[in-house]
Amino acid sequence: MARQTIQQAIRILRDDGLIVSRQGSGVFVREKTARPVGLRPHIEEAFKRSEVSIDFAGFSGETLHGAVMEALDNIRAGRLTPERISIRLLLPDTNRPWSLPCRVDNGQDEPLFRQRAEKIISRHAQAIVDSVHELRDLGLVTHASAEVRISGEPPRFKMYVINGEEAFFGYYAVAEHTVALGGEPVTMFDLMGKDTELFHFALSDGPDSTSCQYVQQSSAWFDAVWNSVAREVS
Repeated sequence: MARQTIQQAIRILRDDGLIVSRQGSGVFVREKTARPVGLRPHIEEAFKRSEVSIDFAGFSGETLHGAVMEALDNIRAGRLTPERISIRLLLPDTNRPWSLPCRVDNGQDEPLFRQRAEKIISRHAQAIVDSVHELRDLGLVTHASAEVRISGEPPRFKMYVINGEEAFFGYYAVAEHTVALGGEPVTMFDLMGKDTELFHFALSDGPDSTSCQYVQQSSAWFDAVWNSVAREVS
């Protein structure tokens, strides 16, 4: 009976993806599996610390804008009191042709779509920059900066690194999307980011974990791009 119970428990754990059986070696516990998470609670928790840093790479920063505004409002209201805030946004260059998003009919770049995207990107990025700098100018945060740099075309993913300790990663869905451009409907293969599933990685999972290494490599990648090919918005 005990043997049957053990085998049943192993089968349940294997079905849940928590263990793996290796023929001739035995049964091993899998490393902690990353699961989809919501970004906002982690952003809110980060702003409870005295120093806050957020690095973002992606298409527009719209999700980040929505996630940070409540925390910034709480600073204005005196409910949060960080001493230092640093936000960096790495966004696509709307002045150069893109391979994606692209037109459905011929697979080519569409300049009018890039002009439309520029307005969306600028609106969300500028709102973050203005809000963070306002806190500094009001004396509510001793050191506060928000910077935007552009590089290349839109990435196929979005990535956040928070306080150098957590990373969030998700792929943009590619879908047909009809938009009005120049007064005419144009069907595009667009990058859809609002419903992107984000996966969470953290240093706290242990120095030898894949999760920890992912955070470190994400931070290193961001710094490398930021300090090399990325350029300030003119």
